[in-house]
Amino acid sequence: MKKINSRQRRATKIRAVIRRQNSLRLCVNRTPKHTYAQIFSSDGSAVLVSASTVEKGFGDEGVGHGNVDAAKQIGKLVAERAVAIGITEVAFDRSGYKYHGRIKALADAAREHGLKF
Repeated sequence: MKKINSRQRRATKIRAVIRRQNSLRLCVNRTPKHTYAQIFSSDGSAVLVSASTVEKGFGDEGVGHGNVDAAKQIGKLVAERAVAIGITEVAFDRSGYKYHGRIKALADAAREHGLKF
């Protein structure tokens, strides 16, 4: 089985469990250059909060775009924006990626800044 097929299979399983919980979903996507995080509504029809390394002015602090430090910044941004509109509890959708590196850094930063999952 190819690597991408394995990741997609894991992502499908994770999303099925989250759908049964009927909760908001913090979805993370990563590419070699960028990291993205979005909070979706419980039915998946609307994006409530988003943050990514492609936003204007993100790299001004001297932080790169595709590294762990950038993922920490994205986790902090998405958590602060979510708390500002009243979202405190979400389900973490890692999109089939292994829980280490950038994904772990983003999750830990989001937890530190007020999100519970």
